[in-house]
Amino acid sequence: MNRPSAYLDHAATTPMLPEAIEAMTEQLGRVGNASSLHAAGREVRKVVEEARETIADALGARPSEVVFTSGGTEADNLAIKGLFWARRPRKRVLLSSVEHHAALDSAAWLADSQGAQVELLEVDEQGRVHPDTLRAAIARDPGDVAMISIMWANNEVGTVQPVQALAAVAGDHGIPFHSDAVQAIGQLPVSFAESGADALTLTGHKIGGPMGAGALLLARGVTPVSVQHGGGQERDVRSGTLDAPAIAGFAAAVRTAVKEQREHFLRLTGLRDELIDRVRRAVPDVVLNGDPVDRLPGNAHFSFPGCEGDALLMLLDARGIECSTGSACSAGVAQPSHVLLAMGAEAAAARGSLRFTLGHTSTHDDIDRLIEVLPAVVERARRAGLS
Repeated sequence: MNRPSAYLDHAATTPMLPEAIEAMTEQLGRVGNASSLHAAGREVRKVVEEARETIADALGARPSEVVFTSGGTEADNLAIKGLFWARRPRKRVLLSSVEHHAALDSAAWLADSQGAQVELLEVDEQGRVHPDTLRAAIARDPGDVAMISIMWANNEVGTVQPVQALAAVAGDHGIPFHSDAVQAIGQLPVSFAESGADALTLTGHKIGGPMGAGALLLARGVTPVSVQHGGGQERDVRSGTLDAPAIAGFAAAVRTAVKEQREHFLRLTGLRDELIDRVRRAVPDVVLNGDPVDRLPGNAHFSFPGCEGDALLMLLDARGIECSTGSACSAGVAQPSHVLLAMGAEAAAARGSLRFTLGHTSTHDDIDRLIEVLPAVVERARRAGLS
């Protein structure tokens, strides 16, 4: 299989860390169900519980607060739907207008079929929710707010939210606060206890772990109604046989990513700033989206005037450069980014954007390769847009 000349889509998924591969591989040949009481089952249960302790220790949580899921999407669904149902008859659900579709679509389903009143919180031109905005939204009818969900860091433009301040506003009113921290783990310092959040989403494949393994951290006393039912695993909140090999790899990735977070942050920030500077010099009218400073260290998100994002993506892909037009879940859909629209961008600019994201395998060579082909790609995309 041919490898890309430059892989610049770590926010979609990042290559597995050696530590995660080793931990997962060690468990693949082991027989046993973690719910079984015999010796083989107990051995697998031990693997799962050690993984739970590892994740809790790395993220400032108690082991009992770690609920394993199949990934970030399931965790978001469980948090938003489950907390809404647990708080009935309250109807209001507050989300930022720049959430991942896993959160937005969960809330939209509640509105369509469960009688929820979903309110999308405004963001500023950098994609940030201000605590006063949340406070004002709650004040319109605080007794009817079922839950609040605001992501830790945006998956498209990389802007970091003031999660601790937002959680404090929710806490002042006794309202459960959930944050999707999928993009933040391993890139920013994340402590569940210090954040003040009641629920926190994370997943393995964004931090060098396997796909198909994630978790929802749930503070003590916070019990969402289950979205799926069966054997009563995971505090009777998330039924289903646990994938012990994937969980072992997931825990190893969390441990390594958190341990190396500071070093990773500094290295990626340097690479990101180099990428931004060189893209700006190669395409002088390019627009950097998101907060120029308080953003994820590996994120560089641009709008290219006169271009369609999908055209840019395919032209770069043909030259071995792999990036994204935004959220991988909506890739290939020719519509403006909802994140950029919420930030006040015009529809044309919101369609003509690209996201370059760096990770643990990124190097200066990746940036060199991008800059080598980018000016010609942009010129060709602009000609195509005029034809």
